Amino acid sequence: MGQGPSGGLNRPGDRKPDGNEKKEKKFEPAAPPSRVGRKQRKQKGPEAAARLPTVTPSTKCKLRLLKMERMKDYLLMEEEFVANQERLKPQEEKAEEDRSKVDDLRGTPMSVGNLEELIDENHAIVSSSVGPEYYVGILSFVDKDQLEPGCSILMHNKVLSVVGILQDEVDPMVSVMKVEKAPLESYADIGGLEAQIQEIKEAVELPLTHPELYEDIGIKPPKGVILYGEPGTGKTLLAKAVANSTSATFLRVVGSELIQKYLGDGPKLVRELFRVADDLSPSIVFIDEIDAIGTKRYDANSGGEREIQRTMLELLNQLDGFDSRGDVKVILATNRIESLDPALLRPGRIDRKIEFPLPDIKTRRRIFQIHTSKMTLSEDVNLEEFVMTKDEFSGADIKAICTEAGLLALRERRMKVTHPDFKKAKEKVMFKKKEGVPEGLYM
Repeated sequence: MGQGPSGGLNRPGDRKPDGNEKKEKKFEPAAPPSRVGRKQRKQKGPEAAARLPTVTPSTKCKLRLLKMERMKDYLLMEEEFVANQERLKPQEEKAEEDRSKVDDLRGTPMSVGNLEELIDENHAIVSSSVGPEYYVGILSFVDKDQLEPGCSILMHNKVLSVVGILQDEVDPMVSVMKVEKAPLESYADIGGLEAQIQEIKEAVELPLTHPELYEDIGIKPPKGVILYGEPGTGKTLLAKAVANSTSATFLRVVGSELIQKYLGDGPKLVRELFRVADDLSPSIVFIDEIDAIGTKRYDANSGGEREIQRTMLELLNQLDGFDSRGDVKVILATNRIESLDPALLRPGRIDRKIEFPLPDIKTRRRIFQIHTSKMTLSEDVNLEEFVMTKDEFSGADIKAICTEAGLLALRERRMKVTHPDFKKAKEKVMFKKKEGVPEGLYM
Protein backbone atom coordinates (compact mmCIF):
# COMPACT_ATOMS: atom_id res chain seq x y z
CA MET A 1 0.00 0.00 0.00
CA GLY A 2 1.00 3.15 -0.74
CA GLN A 3 3.82 1.72 -3.01
CA GLY A 4 4.68 3.57 -6.13
CA PRO A 5 4.74 2.15 -9.59
CA SER A 6 7.35 -0.28 -10.58
CA GLY A 7 8.93 2.23 -12.77
CA GLY A 8 9.52 4.36 -9.73
CA LEU A 9 11.86 1.90 -8.07
CA ASN A 10 15.45 2.79 -8.08
CA ARG A 11 17.57 0.05 -9.50
CA PRO A 12 21.32 -0.11 -9.23
CA GLY A 13 21.83 0.06 -12.93
CA ASP A 14 19.34 2.81 -13.46
CA ARG A 15 20.94 6.21 -12.84
CA LYS A 16 19.91 9.51 -14.20
CA PRO A 17 22.41 11.17 -16.46
CA ASP A 18 24.62 13.69 -14.90
CA GLY A 19 25.65 16.81 -16.74
CA ASN A 20 29.24 16.50 -15.61
CA GLU A 21 29.75 13.09 -17.11
CA LYS A 22 31.21 12.87 -20.59
CA LYS A 23 29.23 11.58 -23.45
CA GLU A 24 30.41 8.33 -24.78
CA LYS A 25 32.03 8.32 -28.32
CA LYS A 26 30.12 6.82 -31.14
CA PHE A 27 31.69 4.08 -33.26
CA GLU A 28 33.13 5.38 -36.46
CA PRO A 29 34.08 2.94 -39.21
CA ALA A 30 37.52 3.17 -40.84
CA ALA A 31 37.91 5.33 -43.94
CA PRO A 32 37.47 3.47 -47.18
CA PRO A 33 40.71 2.77 -49.15
CA SER A 34 41.70 5.35 -51.72
CA ARG A 35 42.01 2.72 -54.43
CA VAL A 36 40.20 -0.43 -55.19
CA GLY A 37 41.69 -3.20 -57.25
CA ARG A 38 45.26 -3.80 -58.43
CA LYS A 39 48.17 -1.85 -57.11
CA GLN A 40 48.99 1.16 -59.31
CA ARG A 41 52.39 1.23 -61.00
CA LYS A 42 54.77 4.04 -60.31
CA GLN A 43 54.73 6.60 -63.13
CA LYS A 44 57.94 7.40 -64.94
CA GLY A 45 59.01 9.99 -67.49
CA PRO A 46 58.82 13.80 -67.82
CA GLU A 47 55.16 13.90 -66.89
CA ALA A 48 55.83 12.27 -63.52
CA ALA A 49 58.75 14.67 -62.92
CA ALA A 50 56.66 17.74 -63.75
CA ARG A 51 53.71 16.69 -61.60
CA LEU A 52 54.02 18.17 -58.16
CA PRO A 53 52.86 16.13 -55.20
CA THR A 54 50.07 17.31 -52.94
CA VAL A 55 51.77 19.52 -50.41
CA THR A 56 50.72 21.63 -47.54
CA PRO A 57 50.98 25.44 -47.78
CA SER A 58 54.37 25.53 -46.01
CA THR A 59 55.90 23.29 -48.67
CA LYS A 60 54.50 25.47 -51.46
CA CYS A 61 56.20 28.50 -49.99
CA LYS A 62 59.51 26.65 -49.89
CA LEU A 63 59.23 25.71 -53.57
CA ARG A 64 58.35 29.27 -54.45
CA LEU A 65 61.43 30.48 -52.60
CA LEU A 66 63.66 28.07 -54.51
CA LYS A 67 62.13 29.21 -57.79
CA MET A 68 62.76 32.85 -56.94
CA GLU A 69 66.41 32.08 -56.04
CA ARG A 70 66.93 30.38 -59.41
CA MET A 71 65.48 33.40 -61.18
CA LYS A 72 67.82 35.63 -59.19
CA ASP A 73 70.83 33.52 -60.19
CA TYR A 74 69.79 33.69 -63.84
CA LEU A 75 69.40 37.48 -63.65
CA LEU A 76 72.82 37.82 -62.01
CA MET A 77 74.39 35.72 -64.79
CA GLU A 78 72.63 37.83 -67.42
CA GLU A 79 73.85 41.03 -65.79
CA GLU A 80 77.44 39.73 -65.71
CA PHE A 81 77.22 38.68 -69.38
CA VAL A 82 75.92 42.11 -70.45
CA ALA A 83 78.64 43.82 -68.43
CA ASN A 84 81.33 41.68 -70.07
CA GLN A 85 79.88 42.42 -73.51
CA GLU A 86 80.00 46.15 -72.83
CA ARG A 87 83.54 45.83 -71.56
CA LEU A 88 84.84 43.66 -74.45
CA LYS A 89 82.96 45.42 -77.24
CA PRO A 90 85.49 48.29 -77.62
CA GLN A 91 88.35 45.78 -77.81
CA GLU A 92 86.60 43.77 -80.52
CA GLU A 93 85.85 46.93 -82.46
CA LYS A 94 89.48 47.99 -82.16
CA ALA A 95 90.67 44.55 -83.30
CA GLU A 96 88.28 44.69 -86.25
CA GLU A 97 89.52 48.15 -87.13
CA ASP A 98 93.13 46.96 -86.96
CA ARG A 99 92.31 44.01 -89.19
CA SER A 100 90.64 46.29 -91.71
CA LYS A 101 93.71 48.55 -91.70
CA VAL A 102 96.01 45.57 -92.32
CA ASP A 103 93.75 44.39 -95.15
CA ASP A 104 93.85 47.88 -96.63
CA LEU A 105 97.63 47.88 -96.44
CA ARG A 106 97.90 44.50 -98.10
CA GLY A 107 95.20 45.20 -100.64
CA THR A 108 96.56 48.45 -102.06
CA PRO A 109 99.34 48.47 -104.68
CA MET A 110 102.75 48.19 -103.03
CA SER A 111 106.11 49.51 -104.15
CA VAL A 112 109.15 47.26 -104.46
CA GLY A 113 112.33 48.60 -102.90
CA ASN A 114 115.57 47.63 -101.20
CA LEU A 115 116.42 47.66 -97.51
CA GLU A 116 119.53 49.78 -97.11
CA GLU A 117 120.04 49.76 -93.33
CA LEU A 118 118.25 48.60 -90.19
CA ILE A 119 118.09 51.34 -87.53
CA ASP A 120 116.22 49.37 -84.85
CA GLU A 121 113.47 46.78 -84.65
CA ASN A 122 110.79 49.18 -85.89
CA HIS A 123 112.64 51.56 -88.22
CA ALA A 124 114.83 51.22 -91.28
CA ILE A 125 116.25 53.12 -94.25
CA VAL A 126 114.84 52.00 -97.58
CA SER A 127 115.33 53.02 -101.20
CA SER A 128 113.40 52.52 -104.40
CA SER A 129 114.33 52.73 -108.05
CA VAL A 130 112.33 55.92 -108.56
CA GLY A 131 113.48 58.11 -105.68
CA PRO A 132 115.92 58.79 -102.84
CA GLU A 133 116.33 56.93 -99.58
CA TYR A 134 113.70 57.20 -96.83
CA TYR A 135 113.60 56.64 -93.07
CA VAL A 136 110.42 54.60 -92.57
CA GLY A 137 108.78 52.35 -90.03
CA ILE A 138 108.45 48.56 -90.08
CA LEU A 139 104.96 47.27 -89.40
CA SER A 140 104.45 44.78 -86.59
CA PHE A 141 103.33 41.83 -88.73
CA VAL A 142 106.58 41.82 -90.76
CA ASP A 143 109.00 39.04 -89.81
CA LYS A 144 112.02 40.94 -88.47
CA ASP A 145 114.28 37.85 -88.58
CA GLN A 146 114.22 37.77 -92.39
CA LEU A 147 115.15 41.42 -92.80
CA GLU A 148 118.75 42.05 -93.80
CA PRO A 149 120.46 44.89 -95.69
CA GLY A 150 120.12 44.49 -99.43
CA CYS A 151 116.99 42.34 -99.45
CA SER A 152 113.95 43.19 -101.57
CA ILE A 153 110.96 44.47 -99.63
CA LEU A 154 107.39 45.63 -100.20
CA MET A 155 106.58 49.19 -99.20
CA HIS A 156 103.29 51.00 -98.71
CA ASN A 157 102.36 53.04 -101.74
CA LYS A 158 102.00 56.34 -99.84
CA VAL A 159 103.88 56.26 -96.54
CA LEU A 160 106.54 53.77 -97.80
CA SER A 161 106.41 51.70 -94.59
CA VAL A 162 107.79 48.17 -94.83
CA VAL A 163 104.77 45.87 -95.17
CA GLY A 164 106.34 42.66 -96.53
CA ILE A 165 109.41 40.81 -97.75
CA LEU A 166 110.02 39.37 -101.20
CA GLN A 167 111.28 35.85 -100.60
CA ASP A 168 112.68 35.35 -104.12
CA GLU A 169 115.55 37.77 -104.52
CA VAL A 170 116.14 36.79 -108.15
CA ASP A 171 114.88 39.38 -110.61
CA PRO A 172 111.78 37.97 -112.38
CA MET A 173 113.27 38.89 -115.75
CA VAL A 174 116.40 36.84 -114.99
CA SER A 175 114.35 33.81 -113.95
CA VAL A 176 112.52 33.99 -117.28
CA MET A 177 115.85 34.02 -119.15
CA LYS A 178 116.76 30.56 -117.87
CA VAL A 179 116.15 27.85 -120.48
CA GLU A 180 114.19 25.15 -118.65
CA LYS A 181 113.44 22.98 -121.67
CA ALA A 182 116.31 22.24 -124.02
CA PRO A 183 115.76 23.21 -127.69
CA LEU A 184 115.17 20.43 -130.20
CA GLU A 185 117.89 21.58 -132.59
CA SER A 186 121.19 19.68 -132.43
CA TYR A 187 124.51 19.80 -134.27
CA ALA A 188 123.10 17.33 -136.82
CA ASP A 189 120.52 19.93 -137.88
CA ILE A 190 123.23 22.40 -138.89
CA GLY A 191 124.34 22.16 -142.50
CA GLY A 192 128.06 22.71 -142.87
CA LEU A 193 129.73 25.06 -140.36
CA GLU A 194 132.08 22.27 -139.24
CA ALA A 195 134.86 24.73 -138.45
CA GLN A 196 132.51 27.00 -136.49
CA ILE A 197 131.13 24.06 -134.51
CA GLN A 198 134.66 22.91 -133.68
CA GLU A 199 135.68 26.35 -132.48
CA ILE A 200 132.64 26.88 -130.27
CA LYS A 201 133.11 23.42 -128.75
CA GLU A 202 136.73 24.25 -127.90
CA ALA A 203 135.83 27.65 -126.45
CA VAL A 204 132.60 26.86 -124.57
CA GLU A 205 131.91 23.16 -124.02
CA LEU A 206 135.39 21.76 -123.48
CA PRO A 207 136.35 24.18 -120.62
CA LEU A 208 133.17 23.17 -118.77
CA THR A 209 133.48 19.41 -119.29
CA HIS A 210 137.29 18.93 -119.19
CA PRO A 211 138.94 21.92 -117.50
CA GLU A 212 141.93 19.77 -116.56
CA LEU A 213 143.09 19.76 -120.20
CA TYR A 214 143.70 23.50 -120.08
CA GLU A 215 145.44 23.23 -116.72
CA ASP A 216 147.79 20.54 -118.02
CA ILE A 217 148.80 22.62 -121.00
CA GLY A 218 149.15 25.73 -118.84
CA ILE A 219 146.65 28.15 -120.42
CA LYS A 220 143.42 29.74 -119.29
CA PRO A 221 140.32 28.75 -121.23
CA PRO A 222 138.53 31.44 -123.26
CA LYS A 223 135.96 33.48 -121.37
CA GLY A 224 133.60 33.98 -124.27
CA VAL A 225 133.06 33.98 -128.01
CA ILE A 226 131.23 36.24 -130.43
CA LEU A 227 129.35 34.93 -133.44
CA TYR A 228 129.07 37.39 -136.32
CA GLY A 229 128.06 37.25 -139.94
CA GLU A 230 125.23 37.83 -142.40
CA PRO A 231 121.63 37.41 -141.19
CA GLY A 232 120.32 33.86 -141.50
CA THR A 233 123.70 32.12 -141.49
CA GLY A 234 123.00 30.03 -138.36
CA LYS A 235 124.34 32.01 -135.38
CA THR A 236 121.27 31.57 -133.19
CA LEU A 237 120.81 28.01 -134.49
CA LEU A 238 124.31 27.12 -133.32
CA ALA A 239 123.56 28.61 -129.89
CA LYS A 240 120.42 26.42 -129.70
CA ALA A 241 122.52 23.38 -130.56
CA VAL A 242 124.94 24.26 -127.77
CA ALA A 243 122.02 24.52 -125.33
CA ASN A 244 120.73 21.15 -126.54
CA SER A 245 124.04 19.31 -126.19
CA THR A 246 125.38 20.75 -122.94
CA SER A 247 124.30 19.84 -119.44
CA ALA A 248 125.21 23.30 -118.10
CA THR A 249 122.62 25.93 -117.21
CA PHE A 250 121.77 27.98 -120.28
CA LEU A 251 120.67 31.61 -119.91
CA ARG A 252 119.56 33.39 -123.06
CA VAL A 253 118.88 37.11 -123.27
CA VAL A 254 118.37 39.62 -126.07
CA GLY A 255 120.45 42.79 -125.88
CA SER A 256 117.36 45.00 -125.98
CA GLU A 257 116.07 43.40 -122.74
CA LEU A 258 118.98 44.97 -120.86
CA ILE A 259 117.71 48.47 -121.71
CA GLN A 260 115.43 49.52 -118.86
CA LYS A 261 113.25 52.54 -118.20
CA TYR A 262 114.76 53.91 -115.00
CA LEU A 263 118.34 54.92 -114.33
CA GLY A 264 120.43 52.12 -112.88
CA ASP A 265 118.01 49.31 -113.72
CA GLY A 266 119.99 48.18 -116.79
CA PRO A 267 123.33 47.75 -114.96
CA LYS A 268 121.48 46.15 -112.05
CA LEU A 269 119.90 43.60 -114.42
CA VAL A 270 123.33 42.78 -115.89
CA ARG A 271 124.75 42.22 -112.39
CA GLU A 272 121.78 40.06 -111.47
CA LEU A 273 122.17 38.03 -114.67
CA PHE A 274 125.80 37.17 -113.99
CA ARG A 275 125.15 36.58 -110.28
CA VAL A 276 122.48 33.99 -111.10
CA ALA A 277 124.79 32.45 -113.71
CA ASP A 278 127.53 32.18 -111.07
CA ASP A 279 125.11 30.59 -108.56
CA LEU A 280 123.96 28.03 -111.16
CA SER A 281 127.44 27.36 -112.57
CA PRO A 282 128.54 25.72 -114.75
CA SER A 283 126.46 27.92 -117.00
CA ILE A 284 126.42 29.55 -120.43
CA VAL A 285 125.11 33.09 -121.01
CA PHE A 286 123.96 33.73 -124.58
CA ILE A 287 123.34 37.42 -125.44
CA ASP A 288 121.80 37.81 -128.88
CA GLU A 289 121.88 41.10 -130.80
CA ILE A 290 124.61 42.50 -128.59
CA ASP A 291 124.86 45.59 -130.83
CA ALA A 292 121.70 46.90 -129.05
CA ILE A 293 123.87 47.95 -126.09
CA GLY A 294 127.45 47.34 -127.26
CA THR A 295 127.85 50.11 -129.85
CA LYS A 296 130.86 52.38 -129.87
CA ARG A 297 130.93 55.04 -127.19
CA TYR A 298 130.46 58.66 -128.19
CA ASP A 299 129.36 61.92 -126.61
CA ALA A 300 125.70 61.23 -125.95
CA ASN A 301 123.22 64.06 -125.83
CA SER A 302 120.23 62.29 -124.28
CA GLY A 303 119.92 60.53 -120.96
CA GLY A 304 118.72 57.34 -122.64
CA GLU A 305 121.89 57.00 -124.67
CA ARG A 306 124.04 57.61 -121.59
CA GLU A 307 122.07 54.92 -119.72
CA ILE A 308 122.74 52.45 -122.58
CA GLN A 309 126.43 53.22 -122.35
CA ARG A 310 126.37 52.68 -118.58
CA THR A 311 124.75 49.30 -119.18
CA MET A 312 127.55 48.39 -121.59
CA LEU A 313 130.18 49.49 -119.08
CA GLU A 314 128.64 47.19 -116.48
CA LEU A 315 128.72 44.36 -119.04
CA LEU A 316 132.42 45.07 -119.67
CA ASN A 317 133.08 44.92 -115.94
CA GLN A 318 131.24 41.61 -115.59
CA LEU A 319 133.12 40.07 -118.51
CA ASP A 320 136.55 41.06 -117.24
CA GLY A 321 136.63 42.69 -113.80
CA PHE A 322 138.01 41.96 -110.35
CA ASP A 323 135.60 39.08 -109.78
CA SER A 324 136.48 35.82 -111.46
CA ARG A 325 133.79 34.44 -113.72
CA GLY A 326 134.67 30.81 -112.97
CA ASP A 327 132.56 28.31 -114.87
CA VAL A 328 130.50 30.98 -116.67
CA LYS A 329 130.98 31.21 -120.43
CA VAL A 330 129.54 33.98 -122.58
CA ILE A 331 128.32 33.70 -126.18
CA LEU A 332 127.55 36.94 -128.04
CA ALA A 333 125.87 37.19 -131.43
CA THR A 334 125.53 40.14 -133.80
CA ASN A 335 125.10 40.99 -137.48
CA ARG A 336 127.17 44.20 -137.26
CA ILE A 337 130.46 43.53 -135.55
CA GLU A 338 131.98 46.69 -137.02
CA SER A 339 129.66 48.83 -134.87
CA LEU A 340 130.71 47.26 -131.56
CA ASP A 341 132.97 49.02 -129.08
CA PRO A 342 136.64 47.91 -129.26
CA ALA A 343 136.73 47.42 -125.48
CA LEU A 344 134.06 44.73 -125.80
CA LEU A 345 135.98 42.78 -128.45
CA ARG A 346 139.45 42.91 -126.94
CA PRO A 347 141.13 39.63 -125.86
CA GLY A 348 140.41 38.86 -122.23
CA ARG A 349 136.73 39.64 -122.61
CA ILE A 350 135.95 37.99 -125.93
CA ASP A 351 138.76 35.59 -126.85
CA ARG A 352 137.22 34.01 -129.92
CA LYS A 353 135.56 35.67 -132.91
CA ILE A 354 133.74 33.15 -135.07
CA GLU A 355 132.59 34.32 -138.49
CA PHE A 356 129.55 32.82 -140.20
CA PRO A 357 129.85 33.30 -143.97
CA LEU A 358 127.19 32.64 -146.57
CA PRO A 359 127.01 28.92 -147.39
CA ASP A 360 129.10 27.53 -150.24
CA ILE A 361 127.97 24.83 -152.67
CA LYS A 362 128.71 21.94 -150.33
CA THR A 363 126.94 23.65 -147.43
CA ARG A 364 123.92 24.49 -149.61
CA ARG A 365 123.56 20.87 -150.64
CA ARG A 366 123.70 19.76 -147.01
CA ILE A 367 121.10 22.38 -145.94
CA PHE A 368 118.74 21.34 -148.76
CA GLN A 369 119.10 17.71 -147.70
CA ILE A 370 118.26 18.58 -144.07
CA HIS A 371 115.12 20.56 -144.92
CA THR A 372 113.83 18.18 -147.61
CA SER A 373 114.50 14.95 -145.71
CA LYS A 374 110.96 14.87 -144.29
CA MET A 375 109.23 16.27 -147.39
CA THR A 376 107.43 14.15 -150.00
CA LEU A 377 109.16 15.11 -153.24
CA SER A 378 108.14 14.29 -156.77
CA GLU A 379 110.54 12.47 -159.10
CA ASP A 380 111.08 15.53 -161.27
CA VAL A 381 112.61 17.59 -158.41
CA ASN A 382 116.20 18.53 -159.16
CA LEU A 383 117.73 20.21 -156.14
CA GLU A 384 121.12 20.55 -157.83
CA GLU A 385 119.68 23.35 -159.97
CA PHE A 386 119.16 25.43 -156.82
CA VAL A 387 122.42 24.30 -155.22
CA MET A 388 124.50 25.42 -158.20
CA THR A 389 122.70 28.75 -158.68
CA LYS A 390 124.66 31.98 -158.55
CA ASP A 391 122.15 33.64 -156.21
CA GLU A 392 123.45 34.27 -152.73
CA PHE A 393 121.37 32.11 -150.42
CA SER A 394 121.67 32.02 -146.67
CA GLY A 395 120.56 29.05 -144.59
CA ALA A 396 117.36 30.88 -143.67
CA ASP A 397 116.63 31.54 -147.38
CA ILE A 398 116.97 27.83 -148.20
CA LYS A 399 114.59 26.92 -145.38
CA ALA A 400 112.11 29.54 -146.61
CA ILE A 401 112.28 28.11 -150.16
CA CYS A 402 111.49 24.58 -148.94
CA THR A 403 108.63 25.80 -146.74
CA GLU A 404 107.14 27.95 -149.51
CA ALA A 405 107.32 25.04 -152.00
CA GLY A 406 105.39 22.85 -149.56
CA LEU A 407 102.74 25.56 -149.13
CA LEU A 408 102.30 25.90 -152.88
CA ALA A 409 101.70 22.15 -153.13
CA LEU A 410 99.13 22.27 -150.34
CA ARG A 411 97.36 25.14 -152.06
CA GLU A 412 96.74 22.91 -155.10
CA ARG A 413 95.70 19.94 -152.92
CA ARG A 414 98.77 17.89 -153.84
CA MET A 415 100.65 15.69 -151.41
CA LYS A 416 103.91 15.80 -153.39
CA VAL A 417 106.12 18.79 -154.03
CA THR A 418 107.17 19.23 -157.65
CA HIS A 419 110.06 21.02 -159.29
CA PRO A 420 107.91 23.98 -160.48
CA ASP A 421 106.90 24.53 -156.86
CA PHE A 422 110.55 24.99 -155.91
CA LYS A 423 111.10 27.37 -158.82
CA LYS A 424 108.13 29.52 -157.84
CA ALA A 425 109.21 29.46 -154.21
CA LYS A 426 112.74 30.51 -155.13
CA GLU A 427 111.44 33.38 -157.24
CA LYS A 428 109.15 34.58 -154.48
CA VAL A 429 111.84 34.39 -151.78
CA MET A 430 114.41 36.20 -153.89
CA PHE A 431 112.01 39.01 -154.80
CA LYS A 432 111.07 39.48 -151.16
CA LYS A 433 114.74 39.51 -150.23
CA LYS A 434 115.37 42.25 -152.77
CA GLU A 435 112.35 44.16 -151.41
CA GLY A 436 110.40 43.61 -154.61
CA VAL A 437 107.12 41.93 -155.50
CA PRO A 438 107.08 39.10 -158.06
CA GLU A 439 105.06 39.83 -161.18
CA GLY A 440 101.64 38.24 -161.28
CA LEU A 441 101.74 37.21 -157.62
CA TYR A 442 98.44 38.86 -156.82
CA MET A 443 96.85 38.47 -160.27
